[in-house]
Amino acid sequence: MRIKNCLNKTLSMKWVFPFLALFLLSLDANAQCAMCRAVLETEEGGIKAEAVNDGIVYLMVIPYILVGILGFAIYRMKTKKKPE
Repeated sequence: MRIKNCLNKTLSMKWVFPFLALFLLSLDANAQCAMCRAVLETEEGGIKAEAVNDGIVYLMVIPYILVGILGFAIYRMKTKKKPE
């Protein structure tokens, strides 16, 4: 039993460090289509740039919220008590 616990800890540590490295280390990316870049660079004041950035964040957050809701629903189904 003791050996099995040690193996489980070792296997879990093998997976923890790569995932931590992926989340803690990030690369900057300047990914923007040519049309968006042209419009945003020619405008003074930056109001459109802020709107475009807000739109990108809005589009990025929605899938994460949906996956979170789905994960929570699956968790609730798995942990629900079975009728006796």
